[in-house]
Amino acid sequence: MGSFRETMSNPILVVDSSEIREGKLEEVKAGVEDLVAFVEANEAEPVAYNIYFDEAGTQMTVAQIHPCPESLERHLTVAGPVFRRFADLLTLVRVDVYGRPGEAALKQMRSKAQLLGNAPVVVHELHSGFSRAADSPASG
Repeated sequence: MGSFRETMSNPILVVDSSEIREGKLEEVKAGVEDLVAFVEANEAEPVAYNIYFDEAGTQMTVAQIHPCPESLERHLTVAGPVFRRFADLLTLVRVDVYGRPGEAALKQMRSKAQLLGNAPVVVHELHSGFSRAADSPASG
């Protein structure tokens, strides 16, 4: 397996924001617990997949990091059917994609955005920067 720099040569960061429908917070929380467990069990590539709620419990933000555009595409294919569970619980208001996703992933993200509230999908191309990760401790 290659180094972190090799595997993160074209990382994708996706941040999506949703408004939680009134009275649906507990259902959303239960659903995201299941979604996170599903992603962790079925997808090896995402570097991070984190879900945040504001203090009032009215907004949810999903932040995910993929090492490459293909990882994002696989995530949308594998987890896509699970997103339907949230259609009556929240309204997706914005999706920001940092990096260059492939056309297939972009099409899948727009379909997800339409399903969950017709949110805009905004792509931000990298101008300059780098990625680092701490070396994992040696096993044994």
